[in-house]
Amino acid sequence: MKYRELHIETQRQPPNNARTEGFSLLVRAGYLTRENVPTKLGEYTLDHLRELVVKLGDSFLSEIGLQTIRNGDETFLPIPFGSIEVAHCLACKYTERLEFARFKKTPLPQEEQFPLEKVSTPDCNTIELLANFLTIPREKTAKALMYTRVADNKFVFVVVRGDMQLSDAKLKQSVGDVHPASVEEIANSGAAAGYASPIGLKDALIVVDDLIPQSQNLVAGANETGYHLRNTNYGRDYSAEIVADLVQAKAGDACFNCGNPISVLAVISLSTRNEYYFENILLALAETDHDDKGLTFPHPAAPLDIYLMHLPGKEMDTRAKAEEVYNSLQSAGISVLFDDRDERAGVKFNDADLIGCPIRVTIGEKGLREEKVEIKNRTAHENQLIPIEEIISFLKK
Repeated sequence: MKYRELHIETQRQPPNNARTEGFSLLVRAGYLTRENVPTKLGEYTLDHLRELVVKLGDSFLSEIGLQTIRNGDETFLPIPFGSIEVAHCLACKYTERLEFARFKKTPLPQEEQFPLEKVSTPDCNTIELLANFLTIPREKTAKALMYTRVADNKFVFVVVRGDMQLSDAKLKQSVGDVHPASVEEIANSGAAAGYASPIGLKDALIVVDDLIPQSQNLVAGANETGYHLRNTNYGRDYSAEIVADLVQAKAGDACFNCGNPISVLAVISLSTRNEYYFENILLALAETDHDDKGLTFPHPAAPLDIYLMHLPGKEMDTRAKAEEVYNSLQSAGISVLFDDRDERAGVKFNDADLIGCPIRVTIGEKGLREEKVEIKNRTAHENQLIPIEEIISFLKK
């Protein structure tokens, strides 16, 4: 392809809406617009990646050099700005979206069940206020969350331990889509917002986290504003229609598989079982393969392997020779981006570094006097002078 055919427009300054270095370089190198829309060069690159998937199959992501993490359904790339959070175990490689991640829960030591005791707890309508008022740890409380199921308007009362956070995604898996219950719906069930418990409710679907049946003598609401109940116990004082894993993992929790601490990583999704997200893959390549001059796309990820340029000469027609080399490389099946512009050398070198083809081939008057061209690997520090007749054999190595 020729530079002009792809309508490449590079920029010297990063866009003012740059979120990351990778995105900034894709805009500056002319792969994306500032609005994150692929340009002609960007579309050419995305088509190249799609062709590689067909060619490489399941090894595609590893072959293009991306160090991914994965589970059975999805492949991710850890990246600081990633919009998805996953739980990841460095020891056994367990990986799951954070909202679905499982972890080993630690029950409190078993206790004898004590009788219920109603206590006054004024202005204690949060777990933190309640625990501070009664001078107990949060894990000795039961947290109540109340919803209405979308499908049938059923009132759904959820109980998790006070030191845990509900995972909305896990709740949806268990009961379907829900929305927060209204004040009227809460009152109709017999509960009191801020002071609720599942004890004595009317017409409610009670759902509890699987740690609740293993937790004795928890403090829960008395369903009366300003009061709580000490020593509530699942099975004795109430039961549930659904007992399931409902809470969200956090960094440091024990891995469900091996017990080692899990990490929470920001990632982007690159693929699922049935689909690749090619624009994310392009961004991932830019984030992982760049230096302070521009992109450093490796083979075979680079859409074009050779950046061919001519430096205008004073006595020799370097462009004509570059055209000959371009045609011979194409005939040999080598992908080439031919910078056919009559620009200053500095502009071309800067653009070559920005665009990030693996190899730069420069045809200039000085080299041509010796029937040689300059070849430089994008990430190397030194150039090599190669006889023109040996270009193809050299590059095919």
